[in-house]
Amino acid sequence: MELPRQIVVGEKNIGQVGEFLRSLSNPKKVSIISGKNVKKIIGKEIDESLKNSKIMAVWHLAKSNQVKETATIQKKVKSTKSDIIIGLGGGRSVDIAKLCAFNLKKPFVSIPTSASHDGIASPFVSVRGDKPHSLVATAPLGVFVDLDIIKKAPRKLLASGCGDLMAKVTAVHDWELGRDKVGEYYGRYSANLASMSAEILIESAENFSKKNIDVRVIVEALISAGVASCIAGSSRPCSGAEHLFSHAIDHLEFGIGLHGEKCGIGSIMIAKLQGQNWKEIVKTLKKSGAPTTAKEIGLKPKTLAKAMVIAQSLRPERYTILKEVKMTEKDALKLAKTTGVL
Repeated sequence: MELPRQIVVGEKNIGQVGEFLRSLSNPKKVSIISGKNVKKIIGKEIDESLKNSKIMAVWHLAKSNQVKETATIQKKVKSTKSDIIIGLGGGRSVDIAKLCAFNLKKPFVSIPTSASHDGIASPFVSVRGDKPHSLVATAPLGVFVDLDIIKKAPRKLLASGCGDLMAKVTAVHDWELGRDKVGEYYGRYSANLASMSAEILIESAENFSKKNIDVRVIVEALISAGVASCIAGSSRPCSGAEHLFSHAIDHLEFGIGLHGEKCGIGSIMIAKLQGQNWKEIVKTLKKSGAPTTAKEIGLKPKTLAKAMVIAQSLRPERYTILKEVKMTEKDALKLAKTTGVL
């Protein structure tokens, strides 16, 4: 079981990142993988904090998470002989850092600047290829969050994080199916932790429409979900048929909606197939400001229907509710219309 050693969630605490790294493993040199904009906004503060802690920093700016780009960055990181690799930014930078750290056998630290999915604390990386899927890499040695920075990120990203949390409702149910139908290993503790992350959002969302989204609630729930995957040793507690649906959309037409948005919409339809309370998912997503219809993310009915039909084939070894229904495009459209997704 690989778990984060230390998780810090604070407010206006980015200036303490050097102390955090010191307490974590006392590195002399770190490689920071980030995007151009993130460096522009908080690069100076991070450099200053690291300098005060006598830590040397080498920045690597990532333009995309394409295989070629990741390989180039990995080569540069290797040549620096850094003690720690830091993923600073959104999903892309964190994923690249995670993969580089895994391949170079170095510790990885996650410093997210947005809370759009649970990858901030999980050992999994989303990979684009013939069949988009998740890849096991390395769990972060530490996770450092400045809530003030997360609050300044576009609200759409936080709402996407809420979509990824709702996915745990259907993912855990699919895992239970795998246990009952094919005798798959089922970790009750990690399943409960993932379910609790979704339940906390469902309960908190009642206040979201009156006040703003409670950023700390979302961040802590996403971190807990990531830790659930670390405990399970697979993405099972966090990723079921709704994630396969999201991957299938990427496979058919890349660039539609954010990961969490697609998973949230997918969880509405999958919950209906599972016989779960899909209306509660719709209600929670709406209160969180997350999309509940295909139109809101620019997803065409034809692409939605095709994605639902091919979803299970992306990971045939993974048992989900889609193994139990003979899904046709006509059925998929009917399901989407019944749940208000179309």
